[in-house]
Amino acid sequence: MKEVIKEIAGRVRVLREIEEIAAEALAKELGFDPSEYTLWESGEKDFPMGALIEIAARYKVDLSELISGTASKLKTFCVTRAGQAPEVSRRPMYSYWNLAYNFHRKKAEPFIVEASAETENKPVNLNTHPGQEINYVLEGRLLISISGHDIELEPGDCVYYDSTEPHGMKALGGKIARFIAIVF
Repeated sequence: MKEVIKEIAGRVRVLREIEEIAAEALAKELGFDPSEYTLWESGEKDFPMGALIEIAARYKVDLSELISGTASKLKTFCVTRAGQAPEVSRRPMYSYWNLAYNFHRKKAEPFIVEASAETENKPVNLNTHPGQEINYVLEGRLLISISGHDIELEPGDCVYYDSTEPHGMKALGGKIARFIAIVF
């Protein structure tokens, strides 16, 4: 995992250096704390998914290319077969699978996300990123906190929200919560 974090950090650093932008200037432009950004870009700390989405948009590269180092190629459609979506390791206790990893110039990032049962005993880790997000629960129960509002969701429930508002989620009931997350 640590090696993957360093590879992503290296790709971000190269994009910044190509444009001859100082790390602090880029952090300020994107609204990141400069000292936190320095930790991300050095590979000492993992980039939050929202930050990677912002950075990919800033440099006009696909998120999947930024994460994997492999260019997406499909422009008309892509099919991701059951069990074939690549896993994107981002945060402990959460697993992400990119459902459109090979589609070029996506307007949204669709993921299957699993919140492990262990998240229930932890505080909700809040984050923000530009745009909007939709979460549709497939299995388990999910608590989502959006701007101070806690909402419990069950299979078939859906929430659409402004992702610039602080938000986070965790599984409930001692079981994993599996959901589709689409970030616009």
